[in-house]
Amino acid sequence: MHEITKKIIEGDIRAASRLIRDIDDGVTGVRSILKDLYTRTGNGYVVGVTGSPGAGKSTIVDQLIGHLREDGKSLGVLSIDPTSPFTGGAILGDRIRMQRHATDKSVFIRSMATRGAFGGLSRSTKGAINVMDAMGKNYILVETVGVGQDEVDIVGCADTTIVAMPPGMGDDIQAIKSGIMEIADIFVVNKADLDGADQAVSHLTALLELNADKFDNNHWKPPILLVEATRGKGIAELLEYIEQHRQHGLSVDHKIAHSKVHDKISNEIVETIHASLVDKCQAFIDNDSTIEKSVDAILNGDSDPYTESDKLIDQFLHSK
Repeated sequence: MHEITKKIIEGDIRAASRLIRDIDDGVTGVRSILKDLYTRTGNGYVVGVTGSPGAGKSTIVDQLIGHLREDGKSLGVLSIDPTSPFTGGAILGDRIRMQRHATDKSVFIRSMATRGAFGGLSRSTKGAINVMDAMGKNYILVETVGVGQDEVDIVGCADTTIVAMPPGMGDDIQAIKSGIMEIADIFVVNKADLDGADQAVSHLTALLELNADKFDNNHWKPPILLVEATRGKGIAELLEYIEQHRQHGLSVDHKIAHSKVHDKISNEIVETIHASLVDKCQAFIDNDSTIEKSVDAILNGDSDPYTESDKLIDQFLHSK
């Protein structure tokens, strides 16, 4: 067992912070540590909070932290932010927005940059979740960047997915069609004191009615909750729904439960392979002057990007 593995199992925040940074940076050797840690995972409950920009995701997460700490729960929090084009880091550090919890030793908050990844998450998110899980965190809250129609990667990481909506989305047909509507375990209409909140609830209700057949055979039907996160209104009810969804997952037919776990593990394997191949291919390109020859060939009009990329892929596959 790696020494850093022992420290993380003991709850060492500094060791966990370093490892998550190394995972994010793709440092050599982290995969062997993650292999060590994997057998210690599976106990933390992962709650994803996603939705459109301006829906108040950070405020919802901040309130969830407060309520869960009152119950004595230990928490890990991952906030995925857009990447700075200059530093490659997270533009918005959510530790600032959640600073009232920053000194709580039972709350480990980490901001991560997307670094060009789509889907609302960072490529390193799953690894960071496993680190927090191995630390013994009871709950791991994952806040995505503001997502669009097909950015729904959170469903592959979270046990319960909360989709937050702002008021005034009622007539936005594009939002109704959005891919994130398909992944919600709980819908939250935040800023319920503003105009348009009731209309948003009506449209969400109509959407669920149109898909009523999906919730037959003991399938979970997503509840819709009005919340005023800045005032803490509705957060206790949100936690009750999270617990109900958790218990539902434990009580459903074994085949359904097994299928969900199977899909999550399958997705994790594919994503890990994809990330590893991208890193190795990038290293090959960075350390090989062949790409310069390809660029020159295109500039001279002797080739095109498609032909040259196929050549480089073929060279990479036969380089080992």
